[in-house]
Amino acid sequence: MPLALLALAVGAFGIGTTEFVMMGLLPDVADDLHVSIPTAGHLVSAYALGVVIGAPLLAAATARMSRRTVLISLMGLFVAGNALSSLAPGYDSLLAARFVSGLPHGAFFGVGAVVATGLVAPERKARSVSLMFLGLTVANIAGVPVATLMGQHLGWRATFLGVSAIGLAAIASLALLIPHDRGQAPAAGLRRELAALRSLPVWLALGTTVAGFGALFSAYSYITPMLTDSAGYADSSVTLLLALFGVGATIGNLLGGRLADHAMRPTLFAGLTSLALVLALFPLLMATAWGGALAVVLLGVAAFVTGSPLNLMVMEKAAAGPSLASSANQAAFNMANAGGAWIGGLALAAGFGTTSPALAGAALAVLGLAVAGTAAAVDARRAPRTGGRERVVATHVPRAAAETAARH
Repeated sequence: MPLALLALAVGAFGIGTTEFVMMGLLPDVADDLHVSIPTAGHLVSAYALGVVIGAPLLAAATARMSRRTVLISLMGLFVAGNALSSLAPGYDSLLAARFVSGLPHGAFFGVGAVVATGLVAPERKARSVSLMFLGLTVANIAGVPVATLMGQHLGWRATFLGVSAIGLAAIASLALLIPHDRGQAPAAGLRRELAALRSLPVWLALGTTVAGFGALFSAYSYITPMLTDSAGYADSSVTLLLALFGVGATIGNLLGGRLADHAMRPTLFAGLTSLALVLALFPLLMATAWGGALAVVLLGVAAFVTGSPLNLMVMEKAAAGPSLASSANQAAFNMANAGGAWIGGLALAAGFGTTSPALAGAALAVLGLAVAGTAAAVDARRAPRTGGRERVVATHVPRAAAETAARH
């Protein structure tokens, strides 16, 4: 695997840290800015809104630019957003800064996934994507706990300064390791990227992402009360248990990347099936302390096995314009975050029990399987027109540059 993937992983590590660290800093931020914790929770929503809006817009706006330049520019915007967060004088300005911080998230992963697949041989594309997302999953193991401790001891502003420093390291890595590319031809760019989004298979793949990861967030959004009220853990143990989720997510991410290179669609079906089974077993597993810890790990593994095949499938179905489609997949991921949390909350508010959000998640995973099955049926019907061949991702990284990167 080319060393250039390390630069993408460093950027993903910074993005993953700033996305999830706010959950642990909410009490400190609320106290310092004199707002309630529910009001401070809107800072999480502001970041997610930035991702959903920024992913397609920035990918479309930069469609004709060199992808290396785009990645560096997006990380520059990320650094600016986090620096502004650290300097925000009040709640409203912090809300705006969090929105700015979220804008480059989806486009970075979308364009980064296209660059990653262009650096490797066709049989290693899924693994290259999983290595980029490795930075995101490792952030849940190391970045978020360390950043949370930093915020608790040095103040929450120090956390965002630290994240800005990670972003600067990512910019240096991208400039040093990502090969130069030509950028897209003037006749291509935005028009081709938008045309790729008119494909039914692309929308079915995006729908699978919303349902599949909605299943994850339906349960994960309420994992703390499950662990404390059902499994019997003390509040002080939750941070360590969430790090176990990061371990499971890392294992699932690497496993999914390797398996998807051999059998992409079977890996997706297996991942969604496993996710439905794990979530359905949550009421039983959460009845004991050891079962609760096991459930957290298994949830991370099952959910993130599907990550690489979903990203690769979206890019393959939008082969003529993969950057915008891949970025839209990141917007779909954040829609799943919001939608899954809402559905899990409905189950909890209805009085179905502490573990009921997991059962709602199991239903969403089954829905994801149904959408994925529909996509498979559509592909089978269209196969005679293409001779049964899958389209490959269109990349624009020069062959010489890719070969140079692969020799690192």
